[in-house]
Amino acid sequence: MTDTRADTPSVVERTRPITIDGAVVAAHFLGQTAVFVLGEAAILCSASDGDRVVTGGDDGKVATTDVRGVSTVVASDGKHRWIDHIAIGPASALAWSAGKQAFARTGKGGEHAIEVASTVAGLAFAPKGLRIAIAHYNGVTLWFPNLQAAPEMLEWRGSHRDAIFSRDGRCVISSMQEPTLHGWRLADRKDMRMSGYAARVRLFGFTADGKWLATSGSNQLILWPFQGKDGPMGKAPRILAPAATQAEIVACHPKQGIVAVGYADGLVLLVRVDDGAEVLARKPAGAPITALAWNATGSMLAIAAEDGQAGVIDLG
Repeated sequence: MTDTRADTPSVVERTRPITIDGAVVAAHFLGQTAVFVLGEAAILCSASDGDRVVTGGDDGKVATTDVRGVSTVVASDGKHRWIDHIAIGPASALAWSAGKQAFARTGKGGEHAIEVASTVAGLAFAPKGLRIAIAHYNGVTLWFPNLQAAPEMLEWRGSHRDAIFSRDGRCVISSMQEPTLHGWRLADRKDMRMSGYAARVRLFGFTADGKWLATSGSNQLILWPFQGKDGPMGKAPRILAPAATQAEIVACHPKQGIVAVGYADGLVLLVRVDDGAEVLARKPAGAPITALAWNATGSMLAIAAEDGQAGVIDLG
């Protein structure tokens, strides 16, 4: 069954279509310019802070690219290992991983490294300070690269695939190979379990006000509450925007309580968290949505699908 959302308000007509020769695996903005990362390239991971796109490749190199398209290699792995994950932190800090090792470079240029128990599966910076969450098998390691203190281990059995800090820095949440999320309240290491998904949660992110964790992994948008000190413990999630196919990608608006949701049939909806109101951003077109990205002000949305059909919507 195809979900046409015939009666839903639409911004589809504001889309500037773009055809890309290859599957798109990520999208970013450099200022007002949309940047699409292709899966056929040597790039394995990417991140952006709006001023630069940082990429890691199968050549063991970390590179930055600016809005002019100029690329500069900023780090190379001594063993020529693949660069699997990239994260950008406060004050231009940068982290990347190769195998079991994670590396961090401060904005001033100091570089540090750590080895964890198994292959690094995800990296995330805390919202303030230089603290990094490293997801791996059987838990998440918390690391202060600038300090001599031993790293802290948040344990939970299983394969952790990615990690994120809550916007207030009080919680760490990881996605797992199983269809579930696990979290920890850092003040007392209290565990948080968020389950009930139909598939593995591949994408998650906090709304602009930090009150909701938006996730993929179901045929609807799942939002876990993080308003109180206990986070989602003992609380049910909000469920919005049900559709005919699975939600593959979520991207939270940088300023407002709006989440862009991309589905497996090519549908994209803009969903207002407060009341669940929907706006159609892309009609179903067969191929799954593989990338969504807002610009810094939230006035533009980049969309891309697995078949290379992409576009930029001007919402200003």
